[in-house]
Amino acid sequence: VSTDVFPPRMARGEGSAVIDRLPYLAELALDHIKDLDHLILLGAQDPVSFFAYPNVPSRMAPEQANVLQLAGPDDDIDAVLVALADRLGADAHEADTVALALPDLGSGELDVDGVARAIAHYMPQDTVVVDEANTSGIFVNMYTAGARAHDMLCLTGGAIGYGLPAAVGAAIACPDRKVLSLEADGSAMYTLQALWTMARENLDVCVVIFNNRQYAILQLEFARTGARGGTPGPKAASTLEIGNPDLDFVALAQGMGVQATRATTAEEFNAQFVEAMSSKGPRLIDAIVPARLG
Repeated sequence: VSTDVFPPRMARGEGSAVIDRLPYLAELALDHIKDLDHLILLGAQDPVSFFAYPNVPSRMAPEQANVLQLAGPDDDIDAVLVALADRLGADAHEADTVALALPDLGSGELDVDGVARAIAHYMPQDTVVVDEANTSGIFVNMYTAGARAHDMLCLTGGAIGYGLPAAVGAAIACPDRKVLSLEADGSAMYTLQALWTMARENLDVCVVIFNNRQYAILQLEFARTGARGGTPGPKAASTLEIGNPDLDFVALAQGMGVQATRATTAEEFNAQFVEAMSSKGPRLIDAIVPARLG
């Protein structure tokens, strides 16, 4: 059982169903389902790659697979599954669920691995996670698989800037739940004014900025196109870096009324994240991390 690459909303962590996500990279997604003879879609579309790449198929379903749309996105999927079970005379049984498995904490100089470990280790039950961490989000997704039960909201299209406004919406819709907004530094700059709304409405949102001072996702996608041998020229490369001057997210957040701190070591981030999870109201942590792809 798998979901789309970016499911709009997914229950994850302890007690949730064991469900994989299709890999983001087209080659990995193709390999993931290459041996299927039947592909049954429930509220999902026929899977395609997130971007088109030279010499890589865009449609993920293997040629030999029979693709059946059992239920569309607007259908009552629970009712469809119950009707299917009744039609087949299937016996009820306990579903496989995820067991709690909290990772150890990192130490020393902060990196995305250390941030992801702390998030998974300390995140409280029923947190709503809004994931727009892009390349850094890969590690959060891996470590939070066995975290306390939570919901994850994902960007479903190619545009960026969704994360902070979505966190505002989640906090207004669920005022009794902690909202954790995972933001890449480049993505955050598209809709940074959402911080002001968080402060004005005193929303219980913790924003973690993965500050690697690069548009790492764009660097990855440029390399995958094969243009110029996968290596941009000096002028193009400079447009994929976020610096000169560096962004000061602590000052930006404080200027809009949000309490903010900066972390450069795992120990600093661990302490700041624990404080953010145990207090109410908007908070931002500027996590200074090296860029890491793959």
